[in-house]
Amino acid sequence: MIEVPESAPSAPSASSDGSAASAPSAADEALAADGSLVGDASRWAVGLLTAAGLASDTCTDGRVVSVFPGRYLGGFSATLREWRTKGPFTVRSYRSVAHKSWTDLAGADGACHTLAVTIDSNGLVRGLNFQPEIVVPEVRDWDQLEDVVRIPGVAHSVLAARLEPGRTVVLHETDADRPMPAGSSYKLYVMRALVRAVENGELSWDDEVTVRPDLRSLPTGDMQELPDGTRVTVRETAYKMIAFSDNTGADLIAERLGRAAVERAVADSGHHDPALLRPFLYSRELFEIGWGAPELRAAWTERDEAGRRELLPRLARPLSVSIGDLGETVHQLGLDWHMSAYDVLEVLRGLADDGERDTTGTVEGILTAYPGLVIDREKWPRVFFKAGSCPGVMMFCWLLENRAGVRHVLVLQQAADEQKLIGDGQFLRWLGGRVVESGLLEATR
Repeated sequence: MIEVPESAPSAPSASSDGSAASAPSAADEALAADGSLVGDASRWAVGLLTAAGLASDTCTDGRVVSVFPGRYLGGFSATLREWRTKGPFTVRSYRSVAHKSWTDLAGADGACHTLAVTIDSNGLVRGLNFQPEIVVPEVRDWDQLEDVVRIPGVAHSVLAARLEPGRTVVLHETDADRPMPAGSSYKLYVMRALVRAVENGELSWDDEVTVRPDLRSLPTGDMQELPDGTRVTVRETAYKMIAFSDNTGADLIAERLGRAAVERAVADSGHHDPALLRPFLYSRELFEIGWGAPELRAAWTERDEAGRRELLPRLARPLSVSIGDLGETVHQLGLDWHMSAYDVLEVLRGLADDGERDTTGTVEGILTAYPGLVIDREKWPRVFFKAGSCPGVMMFCWLLENRAGVRHVLVLQQAADEQKLIGDGQFLRWLGGRVVESGLLEATR
């Protein structure tokens, strides 16, 4: 993980021919020094914006996943041309964590933009996003946090707590007991069910799941692009489910365990009202009901739990929706996985305990693979992270353990009837980073 704060402009230096040239800034050097797969992808992506001329139409060959070009209306070249009109650029800061990076670039007029890069498990670029820099103010106390997170038209909840033996010390909470849609955070329950199955000898990490058309979901993740019949170990699938939030991977694991096993995990993990997650939806079922045939959505809304279960066999077929169909919000119809911030805390607590029981280190390796932020590992050597999103839904949660073994939990949740009020989640992510950096979690109370 690499993070370099905003650096001052470099003083001119003499080049070999005597002309003035700018010495590399600390941010340039950090970008150049990142030897990871995401570092390589980031240098390529930044080069597309900073090179003297516009890259050719073949610039993405061998660099991106197959579905990448189709994500840009009018083609990627046209999008890149538009991005470059805001230059020439200077690299101002660079951050990378696991499979994601964020490079802040200052244009000629001083306006700053962030280039976000996401790669798949093979280092191919899954997404490039270039948008005006999101500025999140420093957070010095909990009142200031509330001032920042309070947005008209957006419901939110916050929970910050220290987990001590036999008790939970709440540092700050706002509507933390209110159930809110949590998006992909449902995968924490799938992980708990999987750990229980492995502990009981019902499944092993080396067992395999098989990609099938009726279990192929939509991104995030990349397992949906694997050919039918591809066999992947449970260990790798679980890793992708958590670290890459792979929807197809989660559905493969959940189907292998059985819906009832995941529903038991919800109850065993201390959810305050497990019925809110029954029947427990697979991601592809949520996509199909939420943005597929209107009659399915209407039937889901009108029926009770038993009636909803009767709908699910009708969905045992390949998806009829695509990522482009996801538009209007549907969480108001019960189409999401509703969890309170306290529910999130309890499932994180359970997973932390699971990791300590697992002598193979597999659970720990999966849950700590992606911390979501650049974290000070001297202060927080153990970090669990999960994010969740759907149209109108955004949440981020962390369990951070300090060197003394004391666990701290931070949960931030947002929900709105309009996706545009929430955006792509970078605001909430960096707000979480501000809280972690602030020292508020370490305060005594």
